[in-house]
Amino acid sequence: MILFFYPEAMTPACTKEACEFQESTEPLATAGYRVLGVSRDAVEKLRRFADRDGLEYPLLSDPDTAVHRAYGAFGTKNSYGRVIEGVIRSTFVIDADGKIEHALYNIKATGHVARVRKMLGAE
Repeated sequence: MILFFYPEAMTPACTKEACEFQESTEPLATAGYRVLGVSRDAVEKLRRFADRDGLEYPLLSDPDTAVHRAYGAFGTKNSYGRVIEGVIRSTFVIDADGKIEHALYNIKATGHVARVRKMLGAE
C-alpha cells in the first residue's frame, strides 16, 4: 500500500500530486500497490475533490490529525521562511504485513510520484 499525506484538497500542489497518483494507479496496482490519500479535510470536501479531479482511490479524512501524528506527518515545519505547525507532505510504502518499507518526508508534490514508481519498479 502507498499512503500519502497532503496538506489540503483542491490546492494547486496537492491537486498535482493527487492527479499524478491517479495517473499511476494502474502501474502501481500491477506492481501490487494500492494508493490511499490522507488529509485533514472534511469528508464532503474530499468527495468534491475526488469528483472534480477524477480521483478513484480512497481519500481519508483525519481532521484531528491523529493518523498524521502517528506517522510523523504533522509537526513543526518551515513554510516560506516561517516555522509553523502543519502537515508534512509525506509518503509511506507499507507491505502486506503492515510494516513500513519506505518513509518519505518533506517531499515535493510535483514529480514525487515518478520517484516512487521508479523506487518500486512500477514504471
